[in-house]
Formats: sequence, C-alpha cells, structure tokens
Amino acid sequence: MTAYSLGKLLYEGKAKRVHATDQPDLVAVEYKDDATAFNALKKAQLAGKGRLNCQISALLFEALAQAGIPTHYLGLGQGNHAGNWMLARPVRVIPVEVVIRNVAAGSLCKQLPVEPGTPLDPPLLDLYYKDDAYGDPLLTDARLQRLGLVTPDQRRQLEQQARAVNGVLVSLFDSVDLRLVDFKIELGLAADQQMVVADEISPDTCRLWDGAAGDSQDRILDKDRFRQDLGGVVEAYGEVLKRLQGVCPEPRVYG
Repeated sequence: MTAYSLGKLLYEGKAKRVHATDQPDLVAVEYKDDATAFNALKKAQLAGKGRLNCQISALLFEALAQAGIPTHYLGLGQGNHAGNWMLARPVRVIPVEVVIRNVAAGSLCKQLPVEPGTPLDPPLLDLYYKDDAYGDPLLTDARLQRLGLVTPDQRRQLEQQARAVNGVLVSLFDSVDLRLVDFKIELGLAADQQMVVADEISPDTCRLWDGAAGDSQDRILDKDRFRQDLGGVVEAYGEVLKRLQGVCPEPRVYG
C-alpha cells in the first residue's frame, strides 16, 4: 500500500504531470506516454514511453545520489502507482534549462561553424530561458542578471552542479558503451533552499549514441529517433534501460 494519497494536479507539462499529495513535503510525478518535438509542434502517443523514462530517470537519480549530488527524487511508486510514477520533494524550479554539450550535434551545428560529431573539451555549457512563449532563448550572463532569475552565487552553483552531473553521467554511460553527446537538466530549490536536480534525466532529455553502431542512424538511442522519423523510439529507450539496469543502484520504492 502507498503511504500517501493524491491531491490536486499542480502542473502538467509535455511529458509529465505533477500531483500534490496529502503530505506537504511530497509530490507525485506521473510520466506520460506523450512524445513531443519542436516546442510541441510534432506530437504522438508512444505506448510504454512514460514507464521507460520514469525507470531510467530513477536509475540515474540513484546514481547521482550515490555520487553525493542532491536531487528531488525520493523513490518509485508502487501498487496502482507502479511503473510510471515517481515520488519527489516539492521544489521551486528555476526557469533556466541547463544544457551541457560533450559532442557537437543538433542546434549547435546550425548556429555555429562546428562539424557534427566534434568533441567539445571542455564541455560547453549553455543556459536557456525556460519559456515556450519566447521560444526558450539562449541566455547570456547579462540577460540572466537582467531577468533576476538567480543570484550570482546561485549562478555559480548551478554551473558547478551541472558539470558534476555531467561527470557522473559521462562515466556511467561510457561503462555501458553509450556516448553522452549532450543533455539538459533543470534545477530547483527545495524547502530548505538546497539546490537540487529536478525534472527528469532520460532519452527525452539526453542525446545518447550507441558506441557499437558506428556512424549509422542505428546509433541514435534518444528522442532524435522521434524528431527525425527514424522509428523504434520505445525500443531504443528500452535498450538504454536494459544497459543501465546492469550498472546502477536498484531504484528504491517509496512508502
């Protein structure tokens, strides 16, 4: 039996719903089967995608916790909430998407004269204003200061935490022959003002290439399969989950 009951819907995004519970320090996150791309201009329903992203995110949050990186994650759901439900601390999400790029790909190669596949050393960190109405624009430090989204200390902490996450994830994915090309994360402030990794970390938010597939399209094991109409999205996500299950701590179950 679960040790909580659901309350009202607090937020619904493209891929998740966040529900209040009867406990003020607990929210329930429901991962949806919705697939979206290009700011939701392209949409589909992919059966099983929500469960896969939830399970992958749980494994990666467990790995981050083991490395001493705080997250909002508290455990997976059980009973009627097994599979695609996660329990988490409520956080005030900072409206800044943090993107770390280890290899040039995607939009970067359209915006800069950098060939796709070029290693980026040190990894490139980009910040974007999380607001669909403005198209999630790139933030300079001056723009960030103008908007007042974070203090200077929080800006430094945000980058330090993102780079620490990258270090853990690159090593972890390398161990299962996956190349972490780039990823985005969101950070938030918990009730005690601790900055924690929030949202999700999954093939929806990471570019992952299969190291054994060379340069073919078969190497793509992430949302680019949906963006590029390559098919096999759920199968690719399932392959990522299978590999991670062999090296990550088993996800805890809440309650």
